[in-house]
Amino acid sequence: MIQIMTKQSDSRKTDASPTQPSDTPSGLHGCPGDGLAGNRNQSNCGLLIIGYGNTLRGDDGVGPAVATALAALNLPGVESIACQQLSPEHAAALAFADKVVFVDAAMDPLPEVQLRRLEPDNTPQLLTHAAHPRMLLTLARDVFGHAPQAWMLTIPGSHFNFREHFSILAQRGVAEAVGTICALHRGAA
Repeated sequence: MIQIMTKQSDSRKTDASPTQPSDTPSGLHGCPGDGLAGNRNQSNCGLLIIGYGNTLRGDDGVGPAVATALAALNLPGVESIACQQLSPEHAAALAFADKVVFVDAAMDPLPEVQLRRLEPDNTPQLLTHAAHPRMLLTLARDVFGHAPQAWMLTIPGSHFNFREHFSILAQRGVAEAVGTICALHRGAA
């Protein structure tokens, strides 16, 4: 099951809810699409953030860091997923979002955060245990009948070796990425 970080009030907690780790900035619950194929009216999300990357490989962990930072802000209508890699199961969460931003590290020589629009692939692709954003959009469209507006936000990095902290370049990128996504949420981007 995919875990989505979102604000969760005590009144919504039930015995069936997953336990909440003490180090998470907000509540965790299953994705809005679990078991709801074909019914987009239940548990819609305005903006879904999916930050992915390996948090043990230095700057590669910027995606999950951005997702966690945005979850801590408790923005209304925003849900965040932090994960090591994308998988086909993420398509269910996409189907219940109006907009999605995928956040990942980039090894590009450009030292700035890049935000670009994404569209679903024109043709279905063979599924594997790992996925890429356009394939997930295609899967959400073809299986659930809806692909949200989508963007890919990449953050430049310079240190991808085994370490659990970010380079200065990546630290600045995380802060800029959070600001960019907040602007998108407000409709300014």
